[in-house]
Amino acid sequence: MKKIGIMIATFFGTGYLPVAPGTWASLLTALIVFFTPLSTLPFVFLALITAAVYAIGIPAAGLSEKHYQKKDPRQCVIDEVAGQLVSLWFLPRQAGFYIAAFFLFRILDIIKPFPVNKSEALPRGIGIMTDDVLAGFYVLAVLQGIRYLFFK
Repeated sequence: MKKIGIMIATFFGTGYLPVAPGTWASLLTALIVFFTPLSTLPFVFLALITAAVYAIGIPAAGLSEKHYQKKDPRQCVIDEVAGQLVSLWFLPRQAGFYIAAFFLFRILDIIKPFPVNKSEALPRGIGIMTDDVLAGFYVLAVLQGIRYLFFK
């Protein structure tokens, strides 16, 4: 069971990449959604997938903290997957929007504006997962605002 949890936390080994594993996990997530039928599914399905990643990610992220003996270890990238998924909600299947979602998510995940920064203090895997999901919601709001203002 521990191996499965670590496999999930590292997004099938992506977390072991030597440079910027969180960035790679975000990029891989955006590419998977863009190049598969996920991007054309009704919103409810992508939301359910995101909720499942979040729910499964909480215990996996908590396990990764114990396994690597570190708070929010860099190998744990399932949180980036969940946050990037949120940032892609409602986007048209256009490369420009997906690229913007990727870069904005990485920026907000790194700078962690309020209350994203406060959510990291939540216990165990909840804090690890929630800060990225909140960053994803910020990106979602920004991109939907841009769509509304400039792409009606």
